[in-house]
Amino acid sequence: MFEVPSFADLNLWLTAPATVLALGACLLLLVDILFIPADRKVTTAWLAIGVIAVSFVVNLFTFNESGSAFLGMFVADGFTSVANVIILVSAFISVLLSIDYVKRAQIERGEFYSLILFSVSGMMFMVSANDLVSIFVSLELLSIPLYILAAFRVPDVRSEESGMKYFILGAFASAFFVYGSALVFGATGHTGLPEIFQSVEGIVADGGSAGVLLLLGAGLILVGLGFKVAVVPFHMWTPDVYEGAPTPVTAFMSVGAKVGGFAALIRLVAVALPTFVLAEGDTVTVWQQAFWLVAAATLILGNFVAVAQTNVKRMLAYSSIAHAGYIMMAVAAAGTAGVADAAAQATLLYLLAYMFTNLGAFGVALSIEKDDGSGTSIEDFVGLAKSRPRLALMMAVFMLSLTGIPLTAGFVGKWFVFKAALDANLIPLAIIGVLTSVVSAFYYLRIIVNMYLRDGEGDRAEGATEYVNWAVYVAFAGTLVMGILPVLATNLTDAITIASTAVR
Repeated sequence: MFEVPSFADLNLWLTAPATVLALGACLLLLVDILFIPADRKVTTAWLAIGVIAVSFVVNLFTFNESGSAFLGMFVADGFTSVANVIILVSAFISVLLSIDYVKRAQIERGEFYSLILFSVSGMMFMVSANDLVSIFVSLELLSIPLYILAAFRVPDVRSEESGMKYFILGAFASAFFVYGSALVFGATGHTGLPEIFQSVEGIVADGGSAGVLLLLGAGLILVGLGFKVAVVPFHMWTPDVYEGAPTPVTAFMSVGAKVGGFAALIRLVAVALPTFVLAEGDTVTVWQQAFWLVAAATLILGNFVAVAQTNVKRMLAYSSIAHAGYIMMAVAAAGTAGVADAAAQATLLYLLAYMFTNLGAFGVALSIEKDDGSGTSIEDFVGLAKSRPRLALMMAVFMLSLTGIPLTAGFVGKWFVFKAALDANLIPLAIIGVLTSVVSAFYYLRIIVNMYLRDGEGDRAEGATEYVNWAVYVAFAGTLVMGILPVLATNLTDAITIASTAVR
């Protein structure tokens, strides 16, 4: 007979940051419907920021605690805590970007902020998921609100198309993940990541059909999570969805979905599959080559196609694909024995740098976007240094950071990702990463050239309202502080250990 677990068994305190935010999202939805009039939805936005702040404080209280909850399906550790910080800060900046935008776009409805919080809670549960079932549930909680938010700018046809494409392809990706999880369960008899790890050594030693099932299952799970983080060849949805979705939503999904997806992916390979090798005694996993080939393809396609883009949102979409390739370098490095912890640390550092930089770039793009959604051409940046010098300066720093220039957060992120790849002896992948970084300089510096070296009156940037300016200032400060004082970021990640003890 099934025994109902007690509160002590559930260990709910460890889940408090994510649970508080999920409950806050439910409460915010009710309060907005019952008490907040249609012309005062800014109150809903500030309540959403309050929920994010409470969750952030609770996360600080649980920062040094570790253990499992929900009968082992949820794990709390340093990796979870740092990932939660990145997610919550990105949510805070995204809400600030949204407050005036939804008014200008005439889509100011309170459920907008509740949907953001529901998606954030899914991301937070995903980074701490310790079981394939909990990863799937968290993935859906992350994704479904984003499908709605992508189509939120009705009756704009581009936004409706964005939401529909995201939903249909996301449903296919979820199906791949479920089927892969079923095959992994068939091979190992477990869905918990630590239990899968314990079964893998026996499967490798036997060399039977279970190894084939495990390999197929891991491949299908990569497809499901690869869609969420937009790596090649699962990237096709990204440009159209990013261009059509409301700009604050695009900014939010470009960061938050990557944090959730990559956190789940690296926890899966470092905790469940670090010993999945072709033969006993191998020090490199069977999945590493596939991962580094995906990373290389993502770097090449993302950077080269971005060169041809004339719309800044599409350019940042392909840029986002390219940056997924850099993060994938660290994930691939986790396939070499002894590198998994360094790879996890590099992943979080890169995501932290990317969060500040990319949200800041989208904030500036939003500033020059017109009420009808136009004004996002790269040509619209011509002369911006003359009309809005402060905004142009911050955009220039964001572009340099995305390129990976020293004294910016982007350089710090790339440094640790390349270091992890070299530690894993993935020298060809590191070379591809360096060469594609040079390519990326072309399309990032093109915006700087437009702002400073081309004649034009410059856009008045009417979208640069007080809230948007504060969001961009926060992102700008984070980009510079992490670049100049990287020790502040590395102190958060140095103690992170994620790999299974047997392979650490």
